[in-house]
Amino acid sequence: MKKWLALFTSVSCMLAAGCRKSAPAVTLGDLYHTPLGEVWVYPVGHGSVMLSWNGKTIQIDPYSQVADYTQLPKADLLLITHDHHDHLDPAAWKKTLKPSTHIIAAAKAAAQMDGVTPQVLNNAETASWEGINIQAVPAYNLKHKRPDGQFFHPQGEGNGYILSFGDFRLYIAGDTENIPQMANWAGVDVAFLPKNLPYTMTDEMFVDAAKRLKPKHLYPYHYQQADKTALQQAIGPGIQIH
Repeated sequence: MKKWLALFTSVSCMLAAGCRKSAPAVTLGDLYHTPLGEVWVYPVGHGSVMLSWNGKTIQIDPYSQVADYTQLPKADLLLITHDHHDHLDPAAWKKTLKPSTHIIAAAKAAAQMDGVTPQVLNNAETASWEGINIQAVPAYNLKHKRPDGQFFHPQGEGNGYILSFGDFRLYIAGDTENIPQMANWAGVDVAFLPKNLPYTMTDEMFVDAAKRLKPKHLYPYHYQQADKTALQQAIGPGIQIH
């Protein structure tokens, strides 16, 4: 059974005159029961996600424009999908660290993280942390390109991550389109899929990706606009959009 939990962050900035609209954004989390214990899932905003599990905190692609990371729990595990500024943000990830933080990152991102030595995972490689299996999976563009003809996210440079809490699988897609490999991960319990143009997926791509993955619970993230009712209707029953 899923429940809700309030995670209160400092809101004083939100009430102050002239404060940025990017004040702390995390308020609610979803609870999931897994063979390795309860996992709270917090969509922080943009491409950032936070997980709480067995008293430990997992931060994924922290971004200072959506939350004040001095007000959020420090990371026991930090995951970085790729090196774009809104996923590899020193103003955010450095504030999540404590001496024991374990960091996993795609190679190009790891090379830019000064002062730390991340564990590098390339596509298809795996790691284990505290009993959780972490698989790096591809995240790339099939269609959308920069004006110079280069893909926004070339194949092999960025990661998505599948975290397995026993047989409970949680998929963080990173920046990707509806790549064919998604069919290999069908049946994940929770999935975060991006939906923003021109960098990731159109609505049609998003719906196709959802049908490939067949997650039980689906979170659109990294979007400017999302009509979740329309997406739910297009995807059909069996997948719950949050």
